Amino acid sequence: MALFVQKYGGTSVGTVERIQAVAEKIKRFRDQGHDIVVVVSAMSGETNRLIGLAKEIQETPDPREYDVLVSTGEQVTISLLSMALKNLGLDARSYTGAQVRIKTDSSHTKARIEDIQTDLMRQDLDAGRVVVVAGFQGMDEEGNITTLGRGGSDTTGVALAAALKADECQIYTDVDGVYTTDPRVVESAQRLDKITFEEMLEMASLGSKVLQIRSVEFAGKYKVPLRVLSSFQDGGGTLISTEEENTVEKPIISGIAFNRDEAKLTLLGVPDLPGVASRILAPVSDANIEVDMIVQNVAADQTTDFTFTVHRNDYDKAFAILKEVNAMLGGRECVGDNKIAKVSIVGVGMRSHAGVASKMFTTLADENINIQMISTSEIKVSVVMSEKYMELAVRALHSAFDLDKSDTVTG
Repeated sequence: MALFVQKYGGTSVGTVERIQAVAEKIKRFRDQGHDIVVVVSAMSGETNRLIGLAKEIQETPDPREYDVLVSTGEQVTISLLSMALKNLGLDARSYTGAQVRIKTDSSHTKARIEDIQTDLMRQDLDAGRVVVVAGFQGMDEEGNITTLGRGGSDTTGVALAAALKADECQIYTDVDGVYTTDPRVVESAQRLDKITFEEMLEMASLGSKVLQIRSVEFAGKYKVPLRVLSSFQDGGGTLISTEEENTVEKPIISGIAFNRDEAKLTLLGVPDLPGVASRILAPVSDANIEVDMIVQNVAADQTTDFTFTVHRNDYDKAFAILKEVNAMLGGRECVGDNKIAKVSIVGVGMRSHAGVASKMFTTLADENINIQMISTSEIKVSVVMSEKYMELAVRALHSAFDLDKSDTVTG
């Protein structure tokens, strides 16, 4: 008998019929003798509806009242799911984040979990109940309702699994696992049986939308085995864990991530002096704009060209700031491009194999794709290119690293 924490996303509980289907899935686990704690999101579209109501009243909603409002979506789901479980003969009890005592800091709309009291859940599990908890929410020290930010139900699920020392945290969603790349771009993309936390964290940060980054970080920190499964079809899904496969057997590359939401900005001919990078990026940071990749090239005339990327939504704002910085520093020109994309290869196998980056660059050159920027880490190589070549690059790299063959799937 095992203890599983199961998290069901908005599409999984989007209708009464789907909630009933989730209840039946949970019953199958209970019939096998397993203890189950369930974390649910609001029904699909409900959180957006509530946010829309808030913005009809206040253009920028009061953060405390915003959290009170949007947290009600999950309260609907936990009660309906508990009713559905009772209809199947299971004893179930629902809890809001505050009731189960998920303690957070006071950062409304983006709170962080500080502590979870497990006594109530333990008592219910010992009594044979299914515990149903509202995801995405908690309570601060003063008793205020808080929310964890978009995708926070994943974090709730992992945090509960860590606190309860569960055997596995199972994330049920509308996909049946983690793929070598997006199947909508590469039809031959393969579902991975296993992947490491490191690889999943890189994939999530680079554009893969399967799991929320914070939940992967949390799971990795507390070594909670994490499994991504489909709510709508049976299968083993993808297990995300700390265990690495034998590097002789494991593919060099586990997956290819890509991101269209990037823009590039460059200051040309800036004086090459100590502190110039700080003088360029400090105003950007002060405007709450996150910088991703950075490249600096020093010319023979003691000037430097400084290039960096930001989220595409921040392009206009960052470009305006850069013009001011350029005038202040006496640079030659400020240029930008908001039609770029980032493509990345990810795999812990890169640690034990040489020539991975070279193979990537050769593959792209063979397709006449020009690389504009390069960034590397121990298990990742990222390149920036013109957006129009992104899908061609992903398909070419997927084939070059043999990811379209079923025997590349680990496990």
